[in-house]
Amino acid sequence: MLKTKFAVLAAAMIFIAAAQGAERVPVLLELFTSEGCSSCPPADQLLEKIDQDQPVPEADLIVLSEHVDYWNRIGWNDPYSSNDFSRRQQAYAAQFGTADIFTPQLVVDGEKGVVGGNWPLAARAIQQSLRETKIPVKVNAAKTADGARVHIEVPSLQSDGGKGLVYLVLAANHAKSKVTGGENSGHELNHVAVVLSMRQVAKISTKEGISKDFQLALSPKFDASDMRVVVFVENSRTQRVMGAARTSISN
Repeated sequence: MLKTKFAVLAAAMIFIAAAQGAERVPVLLELFTSEGCSSCPPADQLLEKIDQDQPVPEADLIVLSEHVDYWNRIGWNDPYSSNDFSRRQQAYAAQFGTADIFTPQLVVDGEKGVVGGNWPLAARAIQQSLRETKIPVKVNAAKTADGARVHIEVPSLQSDGGKGLVYLVLAANHAKSKVTGGENSGHELNHVAVVLSMRQVAKISTKEGISKDFQLALSPKFDASDMRVVVFVENSRTQRVMGAARTSISN
């Protein structure tokens, strides 16, 4: 059923890109998930399919899997979980004006949260995000002896809507676990774009953008060729994602 809905909606939207003939617009999709949550594996699978198939022709869907830690107390300690992601999800809830924290949750460009496995709702949120003005973000990454050198370019803001916070993210392209406790006990789970680190590295404003190199520590658990770097800029007041880009790590 999931594959059928996915294919039908993708086919229904393809005429938009043909009509526009435009370059794909980056849209950031953050999935808040957990290996301890029995409802999460279908959302993880959907995120992987979105990453692979890119079903919205006019959008470059940049996916991130952020594993929260509040499920760890019920029998399985998710090895990819972090309290940082739990707090990020809580910040979104506060911005959305709700006390409802749940997994799986997919947040689209920092503006709309939907149930992670609900592709029709996600597709509508993506279409809404495509109407927003985005700022161009450029990033490239090269492996070094002690990690990776990442070059980021972001122009200054065009309007006075607050500062832009620039985030640098390292994510594993693929990860998996054999779960031996909690709600998914006995299952092998697969993940895509698992966030290993996320940090704010700069601010931009109407007066100043950035063009700068940053050093990034790589995870010894993953080969550099199986990791990706994502850079996004969020509004300091609203958390709306104003621009994003991704790259692989070159040797």
